[in-house]
Amino acid sequence: MFFKGSIFHTPSYGQLVFAEDALIEVDEKGLIQEVFYVTDALYQVKLKEAKASEQFVELEEGQYFLPGFIDLHVHAPQWPQAGIALDEPLNKWLDECTFPLEAKYQDSTFAQTVYQDLVKNLLARGTTTVLYFATVHLEASLALAEICAKQGQRGLVGKVVMDHPDMNPDFYRDASTQQALTDTEEFIVAVKELGKNVSQGVYPVITPRFVPSCTDEGLAGLGQLAEKYHVHVQSHCSEGQWEHDHVKERFGKSDTEVLRDFGLLTEKSVMAHCNFINEKDGEIFVETGTAVAHCPISNAYFANGVIPIKRLKEQGVEIGLGTDISGGFSPSLWDNIKQAVMSSRMLEDGVDVTCAQETRGVPDSRISVIEAFSLATQGGGEALSLPIGVIAKGYACDVQVIDMNATGASLSGFGVFNEPAEQLQKLLYLATPANIKQVWVQGKLVHEKY
Repeated sequence: MFFKGSIFHTPSYGQLVFAEDALIEVDEKGLIQEVFYVTDALYQVKLKEAKASEQFVELEEGQYFLPGFIDLHVHAPQWPQAGIALDEPLNKWLDECTFPLEAKYQDSTFAQTVYQDLVKNLLARGTTTVLYFATVHLEASLALAEICAKQGQRGLVGKVVMDHPDMNPDFYRDASTQQALTDTEEFIVAVKELGKNVSQGVYPVITPRFVPSCTDEGLAGLGQLAEKYHVHVQSHCSEGQWEHDHVKERFGKSDTEVLRDFGLLTEKSVMAHCNFINEKDGEIFVETGTAVAHCPISNAYFANGVIPIKRLKEQGVEIGLGTDISGGFSPSLWDNIKQAVMSSRMLEDGVDVTCAQETRGVPDSRISVIEAFSLATQGGGEALSLPIGVIAKGYACDVQVIDMNATGASLSGFGVFNEPAEQLQKLLYLATPANIKQVWVQGKLVHEKY
């Protein structure tokens, strides 16, 4: 199979590469065999072969290939709650909306309806890989993995563990610590078996909701399962002031240190938010290979601060982007790319104008929109330790076809801003789902706009 068209991607963080009229050769497994550029000696030979092929996708003028986006933090059951109660305090948002909603997923029919719609909507926004929190319910969590498999999205799914009897509502928690661990292990085995026949892959993820919602025994047991099965791990880490302080008071150490000591920080771990981690915590992230899921829209509502992305990247921490549905109202990483840039600018400039300008911000904190684009693509692949997020040999062929001339959504530069980097900036700031013509995962078409 061959794809021909101009591509934008960042093979390394913040380093934009544009290739005009590239030719992408993809094998039967959906992996990129080679990317040929117009200056390559074999380009014309391969182009002739491509045009003779029955599977040849050629872009039109004004269309581009971008890597599929990788969303590192989605609460799948919260999709019906998107946009609801975001002006309320976190405890009210959780207790009156989120937990009652998540409890409904005991009804597997309800779960099927919501999850099918969510996966469809995320694919339509160019999101080809998602790291999902499900609920405490085994059957509904398995349903989410199966729906990802059927719709063609690469899904990493976790059955949530909430086993602490004093920290979770009576109507929504695991029946016991032992039941939580038993269900988690059953879930891991079942999703691993499912994944054997899914070309793009589905993966089980060990998922303590966060340290406060879990017992010491539960956290230790999950760490043992992570070592036994060598699967991905996800949780929240130092998201807001309450969580950060609660863990310090309970254990006498940081959230990061606690998660590490229970065996939950590995090269396949992704921790959401991490707004309050310090330089020492960052060193632990680097040493263990743990990544951060940066959720800029959600953080604006519930994080009580702005995470220093530039400082963490300079320290060597792996970072990708997440929407955090429904703490983040938008299911689009396009929106979170923009917010990542804006939040970094606010951190650098400061927000309290009653303070002197030279004291109210954190100098040298801003990131560029190209760096934010990196987080949504290459950074996400690095965080998950999977060959995704870059359009290059050996990577999965996950691409979105972006059309700047889409009907009703034209993104013309009017002959003024025509440089490739300018075109991409315009796309990243102004594109809508109407501009996403096609989405491909592992070389298979999973979304098309007619």
